[in-house]
Amino acid sequence: MGVDDYSMAGQVVTQATGVLITIVWSGVVSFVAFKLIDMTMGLRVTEEQEREGLDTASHGERAYNA
Repeated sequence: MGVDDYSMAGQVVTQATGVLITIVWSGVVSFVAFKLIDMTMGLRVTEEQEREGLDTASHGERAYNA
């Protein structure tokens, strides 16, 4: 007997292992994707675009008249 039998504990261990592997896999893949994007085109807008406002800088429109 062990974790491989059809007991409730075996099922919980199997599911917990699957959840842990999924979390680690998602984290690693997300980190690699963010790093690749950061190296190619960057993740942030320029400081000037940030000061101007992203509605105007990125979309060419204003959210409200102030």
